[in-house]
Amino acid sequence: MIRLGSLAGYAFEGPRALAGWTAPAEPGVYAILAKSNPERPQEFSVIFVGHAEDLSAEGFPFRHPRSSAWIDRAGGKFNLHVCWLDVPGGTTAHREQISQELIAIYSPSCNLNKFDKSWKPEWIGSYDTSVTDALTTERKPQ
Repeated sequence: MIRLGSLAGYAFEGPRALAGWTAPAEPGVYAILAKSNPERPQEFSVIFVGHAEDLSAEGFPFRHPRSSAWIDRAGGKFNLHVCWLDVPGGTTAHREQISQELIAIYSPSCNLNKFDKSWKPEWIGSYDTSVTDALTTERKPQ
């Protein structure tokens, strides 16, 4: 298991070597990883994030439309790994939202679409609650 995402993250299955992986015939979110440091075998870089209604129809391991970019980025097909997330009861929109969040966080080099991870005040608007007051302690935030 590998955890990806903001805060606690999502518990993805894997990583597994992409070259020997048989994708399950189920919907899910997936991330393609490249080994980033030969000295640390458990250190990976997220290079692509996607989602599918049927993972087995995505063209894994190397018939996916972006697989040549993955191989180039990883320096060879044997440096590629995959992890995947089953989203029980999740809709296409839910899987897409998870994918966009992961793309915003990791900015994977092989994804064509990029998403900004920052929020602008006008997107949320202003609001007042009991928990939005200034600090009441002598401590100053760092």
